[in-house]
Amino acid sequence: MNICDITGKGKQYGSNVSFSQRHTKKVWKPNLQSKTVVIDGKKVKLHVSANGIRTLRKKGLIA
Repeated sequence: MNICDITGKGKQYGSNVSFSQRHTKKVWKPNLQSKTVVIDGKKVKLHVSANGIRTLRKKGLIA
């Protein structure tokens, strides 16, 4: 569920770097929201990132 259905954004991996230059693993997760969209007369539940919601509004699929 950590992947956007519209843009394909997923987790990103990297390192936290402290002042003493210790590297610890870190994960950045996308801002996913669950939205219901009507496509061809059927309601479809999508997991969409915030940027994907902007795209859907621009295309006119979400009011």
